[in-house]
Amino acid sequence: MGYRAGLPQLQGDLFLTDGGIETTLIFQRGLELPLFAAFGLLKTDEGTQVLRNYYEPYVALARQKRLGFVLESPTWRASPRWATELGYTSGELTDLNRKAISLMEEIREQAPMKSPFVISGCIGPQDDGYNPAVKFSASASRDYHSVQINTFRDTAADMVTAITMTYADEAIGITRAAQAADLPAVISFTLETDGKLPSGQLLGDAIEEVDSETDGAPAYYMINCAHPTHFEKILTGDEPWTDRIRGLRANASTKSHAELDEAEELDEGDPEDLANRYVDLKDKLPELNVLGGCCGTDERHVEQICHAWLARTA
Repeated sequence: MGYRAGLPQLQGDLFLTDGGIETTLIFQRGLELPLFAAFGLLKTDEGTQVLRNYYEPYVALARQKRLGFVLESPTWRASPRWATELGYTSGELTDLNRKAISLMEEIREQAPMKSPFVISGCIGPQDDGYNPAVKFSASASRDYHSVQINTFRDTAADMVTAITMTYADEAIGITRAAQAADLPAVISFTLETDGKLPSGQLLGDAIEEVDSETDGAPAYYMINCAHPTHFEKILTGDEPWTDRIRGLRANASTKSHAELDEAEELDEGDPEDLANRYVDLKDKLPELNVLGGCCGTDERHVEQICHAWLARTA
């Protein structure tokens, strides 16, 4: 089973995905994840079981509600720069990326297929996800991210999702690398408290630039690692680019990226309030139908979001 030729979430039905995997594992499960890298858990059977347990409640929720689900692999840091800093060889990196998709495939096979489960190879930024010190050109980004994307090409991955993108050129490079690998690509930008990308670019301008430079190649766009209060005001609902946004993985906290970087305790926010803010965005983002969370969120937040959304659309 595969969905590369036609992603089912593009049909408009509600899809769920998971929450903040790294913050959950670090703050709630007490694990050490150097450089915020969850993919290293795949080195051992014990670590792999930790990941299975992490995904289980999200999968159970989707099964219970008979909703589609995007299985996002735990590979946000599994690219060459970060692997080198963590001490992995290129061969080990390839193996762990493959293992991540194999785990997603196993989870999908064990879930009753009353609704589609889409496997996404998660791609993270080459530099810091909040404030990159080095920005690559689109060409350099394509070369860099092709390593991970080409690994996903030869697995059961249905798509790739670039999470926490901070500037347009990197998103363009990732999109081109995915095109070359015949994999659908989703681009998810992160935003500061003023609703702009960390690069200072307006969200709409970034989406329009990526679409212009790639002939509209991304399957859709997302927003992640920002609280709705950071970007509600920039969404007017009457700009064509808002129709390109299908996914949202918001932070639980209203804090800025700088404040979150300094935080020693997890800010879990208010799941009910967050869910209501998701629902309030429906009018401003009319194509929104892929819902999950980012930093500070867990299955409680996603469950609240799911229930509020279904109540609104019943």
